[in-house]
Amino acid sequence: MTAENAQKISVENRLRQYKKKSQMRTIWNRLKKNRLAIFGLALFLVMLAVVSTADIYYNYEQDAIAQHLSLRFKGPGQTAGHPLGTDQYGRDVLARVIYGGRISMFVGLATICVSLSLGSLIGATAAYYGGKVDNILMRIMDVFLAIPNILMAITLVAAFGTSLLNLILAMGLAGTPKMSRIVRSSVLSIIGTDYIEAARAYGTSDMRIIFRHILPNAMGPILVQATQTVARSVITVSSLSFIGLGISEPTPEWGAMLSAAKSQLRYHPYLAISPGIAIVMVVVSLTLLGDGLRDAMDPRLKN
Repeated sequence: MTAENAQKISVENRLRQYKKKSQMRTIWNRLKKNRLAIFGLALFLVMLAVVSTADIYYNYEQDAIAQHLSLRFKGPGQTAGHPLGTDQYGRDVLARVIYGGRISMFVGLATICVSLSLGSLIGATAAYYGGKVDNILMRIMDVFLAIPNILMAITLVAAFGTSLLNLILAMGLAGTPKMSRIVRSSVLSIIGTDYIEAARAYGTSDMRIIFRHILPNAMGPILVQATQTVARSVITVSSLSFIGLGISEPTPEWGAMLSAAKSQLRYHPYLAISPGIAIVMVVVSLTLLGDGLRDAMDPRLKN
């Protein structure tokens, strides 16, 4: 490698980094114009901040776990200090919704970390090497894609147990095939660009090319899919808890709260309304944000 070629590659890398910053700035400017997307982002961040700081204004053991039978079935506003009422054990509903959100949102974010890590590795490897490697990896992913995510998650949780770690791993593995497909498609769109060929000519290792040069420039569709995956993960963990395969009592979780409230719907419907609204708010906020990101990253809509 001559000094002239090395200098040329260095200049190309600096131009690419400048272009990437300019693209990110352009995407953010487009996103800011989408009021629904900004509303979704703000709503999600507010909910994330509320559940993250729950210990400041509620005591987990006393308000969300401990039973106070003298306060059972107090409706919203009937008792001071319990704005959303109490459940069948006298526990504060608002405290349980907030602490339940901590678990549901943590599981959703942890799930996307698992599926994004595995999906990026599999999809980028398949696209980069192509040929037999691509065929073998994608055929394996096709087999798992034929199984619905919720069914695969139920199978894995039932097989390995209902701990929080098993739940995250099961949902992450269930979302890996679709994520790997999206990563592969994004990587294929940039695999033949000049800066990739320049990195190969410079002698850069394959793994460094994939993780340093390819994946960061293919993050557009991946980010959109990530927001949608978090929303689906919140629904999935709530569904598993609702049928008894997720988080179980007395730990607060939105799906488990809905399951406990189903027998009280006739006389105490407020027990199901609060966690139900919380699930809807998270899913709607992430859906709006995902739609906004998709539109902001679509060059056909730049005008």
